This record gives sequence, C-alpha cells and structure tokens, in this order.
Amino acid sequence: MSTEPLSLAPRIEDLITRAVALESRLAPELSLVHPAYEASARNLVHYLALRQVDIRALQDQLARYGLSSLGRAEQHVLPSLRAVATAIEAIGGKLPAAPLAQDPAFAASLERMPRHVEALLGGRRRGRNTRIMVTLPPEAAENPAMVRDLVATGMDIARINCAHDTGPDWEMMIRHVRQASAELGVECRIVMDLVGPKFRTGDLVPGPKVLRVQPRRDALGRLIAPKRVRFAAEDVPWQGKKVAVVPVPQELIDHAAVGDEVRFTDTRGRKRSLSVVEKDDRGLVLEAHKTAYLATGTRMRLIKDKSGDRLKFLVGELPPVEQPIILRTGDALVLEKSVRLGEPARTEDEMAEPAHITCLPGDIFGHLSPGAPVRLNDGKIEGFAEAVYDDSIRVRITGAKPSGSRLRGNRSINFPNAELHYQGLTAADRGNLEFIAAHADAVDLSFIRDPGDIVALHTELARFRREPLGIICKIETERAFRNLPRILLAAMRHYPAGVMIARGDLAIECGWERLAEIQEEILWLCEAAQLPVIWATQVLEGEAKKGQPTRAEITDAAMSQRADCVMLNKGPQIISAIRMLDDIMRRMEQHQSRKSSRLRRLSISDLWPGSS
Repeated sequence: MSTEPLSLAPRIEDLITRAVALESRLAPELSLVHPAYEASARNLVHYLALRQVDIRALQDQLARYGLSSLGRAEQHVLPSLRAVATAIEAIGGKLPAAPLAQDPAFAASLERMPRHVEALLGGRRRGRNTRIMVTLPPEAAENPAMVRDLVATGMDIARINCAHDTGPDWEMMIRHVRQASAELGVECRIVMDLVGPKFRTGDLVPGPKVLRVQPRRDALGRLIAPKRVRFAAEDVPWQGKKVAVVPVPQELIDHAAVGDEVRFTDTRGRKRSLSVVEKDDRGLVLEAHKTAYLATGTRMRLIKDKSGDRLKFLVGELPPVEQPIILRTGDALVLEKSVRLGEPARTEDEMAEPAHITCLPGDIFGHLSPGAPVRLNDGKIEGFAEAVYDDSIRVRITGAKPSGSRLRGNRSINFPNAELHYQGLTAADRGNLEFIAAHADAVDLSFIRDPGDIVALHTELARFRREPLGIICKIETERAFRNLPRILLAAMRHYPAGVMIARGDLAIECGWERLAEIQEEILWLCEAAQLPVIWATQVLEGEAKKGQPTRAEITDAAMSQRADCVMLNKGPQIISAIRMLDDIMRRMEQHQSRKSSRLRRLSISDLWPGSS
C-alpha cells in the first residue's frame, strides 16, 4: 500500500492550523458581525487563510488520488479541509475502510447562502435561481403599463438611480412597481442607488435652441416610419422625456383638430409640414414625413382640414441643444474647479485657448500629481494630468477616436490609482437616505473605499429605519478591491448585505485587461462570505439598446449566471433583453451552479441517432 498520500497530511493540517489561527487573530472584528453572519464571517476568514499560500502543486497531488482539490471549497473551507484529511488517512490505511460520516457543517454551510440571498434579493422565480435587476427609465414614473410589462417579463428587482429624476418621480416609479407586483402575484424588490462622490463634467455653453425632427428611413432612404412630435401649451410645464415636445400657444391647441396641417419654413429655408394625428388633454400629436429643424420663434400656420381657415403662431421657448467638446489625440483639456460653462478650444489673434470644462465635485484639486492617468466619459477618452494647479488640471489627451471623441456635460471622470480624499456619503446622499429608508428594500452604496464608508452608512440609516434595509456594496474602485476582505466584514455587521461588481468604473480604475481576473476574485471572496453578488454593467447592452446583442454579450450573459443577480441597464428594447436573459439563465442553470458543472445528460454524447 502506497504511503505517498500520507505525506500530504501535514500540508492539509498546516492549512487547518492557519485558518484557525487567523480566526483567532481577527476575533475582535468577527465579534462585530450580525448574528446571522457569524458562521459566514468565520468561513470568509478561513478562506483568506487558505488563499494566503500557493497550493496549486498540492491540488494536483490530491487530484491524482481522486480527492477533492479544494477548488470548490469557498462555502465550506474547514469542513472541506477536514474531509480531505480524513480521506488521506483512510487511503493511507490509518482508518478502517468504512463509510465516512458526513460532516454536518457541510450541510449547514450550503443552507446559509440561499437564505442570505433571499433576505437581500427576494424569492427566486420558478425555474430560475439568478435574479434579474433592471434600471428603471424615466418613463417608469408616468407609464405603469410599461412597468407591469417589465415585472411580467422577468424583472425581479427594480433599480432606481438617484443620479436621475427627483423624489416625486421615484415615488411614482415605486408605486407602479408595487402595484404591478401585487397584480401579477410576483415579488419585485426596490433597490435605490446612491450617487456617491462620483466625479463628473459640468454643463457646457448652451447651443442653439433647435429641435431636429427626423423620420426613420431605411438604407435606401425610403421612409420607414414618420417622426411623431407633440405640441404642448407653452405655459404648462412638460414632464415627459420620450417624445419631442414643441411649446405652442394654448389657442392653437384649442383651435386644431385631427386632420389639420401645420406648415412652416424650417431653419434651413426648407418648406415643411406636420399632420395632426391625435388630440388629447395634453395637447396635439403630429407626424413629420420629412426631416425638419425647428427653432424658438419659428413662424407656423395651422391650415384647417375642413374650412381652410388659417391661424398663425410662433414656436415657444425650446431647450438649447448641447454642443459637445470634440477631443482628439494630442489635444489639451482643462478641468476647472470654478463653475463656469465648458467650451471647445478657441483660437483668437494667434492665441489658442484649450477646451475647458468644470470637474464636479472639486475635491480632486490638490490631491493629484502630474502624470496621473485621467479617464473621461466611461473611459472612452484617455489622458494624463500634464499640469496640476490649485484650481485646475491640464489634461493631455492620449486616447480618442481618429475622428474625435465627444465630451458632454454630466459625463464621468475617473482618476485611476489616485489616493483621493473625500467623504464617502455626500450631502446629496444624506438628503436622499430618508426617502430610501422609507420606500426601498435595499440601498446601493457607491464608490466605497474602505470599511469606514460602510460604517458611516450604518450610522446614518440608524436614524431613519427600524426594519432591516439591505445594503449593497458597489465595488468600482481599485482601492475598494484592495480593501475587499475588510469591506465584506464591515458589511456583515448589518443584515442583509451584498456586493455589486460595478464593472464599468472597475475596469476604468483597474485596467480593462485585469477586469476578468478581478471579478473572479470578487466572486470567490463573496462566495466564501456567503454574500450575494450582483453582476452589473453592459450585460446584453446591444440587445437592450438596439435589439441586437453581440456574440460576446451572449457569452458574458451566460457567465453572469455564476452571480446571484444580473443587472440590465435601461434601453428601448429592455423587454426583449429581459426575455433573452431569462432564457439564457434557465438554460445555463441546467449546466452550471455557480462555478460547479452540473453533468446532466448531453444529447450530443450519442454516437449515432437513437443510441442511449
């Protein structure tokens, strides 16, 4: 009988000793976790001890004897190590060849994870374990039918981003979700996303007050569908964002009827017309069959269909069209602390002034060093800090489209690797927390850096909420990734809690080439902590926005099934995206449970038709 397996026993015992010792060393932090997370927190610490050493050679040796290579030990580290130790002794002849009793800690560890997931994310859909989260569009505040369709199609969690809309809009969105959930008999949770200390560009100098009306055409220029425009009374504020709205006198709306025609000369001198196709209590709906440009003050005539009467009127005040800054490789851009409107570069009297735009908030100034990388507009524009002053940063652009990349207002600014000093909870976040605590099921905490940010949120929530409000830690910076173990332990002081892998900012902060490795490590640690994970950013983005996913997006969606929840962003084809993701999830769950393969029968394993 071979004695080689017994030579592995000391290495397994060393891993067990390490795990127990680290648990003892971190006892003060473990004592702070919520009672529901006590065992989960200890398991996380055991996993950290396991991953402090390289055991790849040991794994290969264990696999040769048909033993567990510890590759799936995340949820039950000590029970797995002890089971391997017992099996080694049995193979080496030190134990009788009798059936080994199962460690009850295995079963207990496997039961905890589903319980924690349901506490934060709600119950599972029939036939699908992974939940689907959807970011609600602005129309959700005014269109209950659309929200009902989202829930009916497969939305399990509705996400409201506090960076957009206002309290009354959020309240209507939540009302529509709750109503749809009750009508359909399907649970749908509400998660609200705190903005956090995200750096963004300020407003730009207003462009012309012009509205482009453009019908849809095919590749040959043939009309597919006319463009719809709404005429609304100019003295009544308009809340909708889905259709083009033209402010006009109330007299025109009162006088017009379906079948009437509006004629005008657009800003280019082209003669155009619009047909009235609907009239309701909010105004008129008209259709355009040719592209037209309307401006504030454009002269128009209403031609009555029946009588031929004419009514002259002027277009009211249109909102200005934002004129983006075009940046090319080699250009300079000045990020400013002062709140002045951004402008493109200008050249006057042989003196060139580079493009400039405000950076909000201004906390970055004084903390950045020359040479530091700068990323703009979700990483689509790259550069570095060429010069840093107390009130401005001169950025040299190193990466942009050959034709120039557009930079607009309210776009993201990232400073990868910079040690920034700012408050985790902004004044706006604190102002929104009372509403969130009263209406939502969970809150996303953005731009976490260290455990102190989570403790600050716990302190604030204690002022508003008695029932447990779920907390989701968004991991989107390199600093948060480096501090992940202690962030998880801090999150576990509150029940329930979870993690979102915010892959957009995380990729910008840590580097695109590292994203796959980083999200894998986050999944490992969260599974060890038995905390639910949300896989977010650009899942089926092509399907949601254009109705056509890329092949890579399909693969990404299939891989996302390893998380407990997958987030879809809003888009015109969001219903189709939910349906597609739901189908992918149901199929993948036949093959994969987290990172463990499930070996159901494969039809392609048949060597010839009819074999079994």
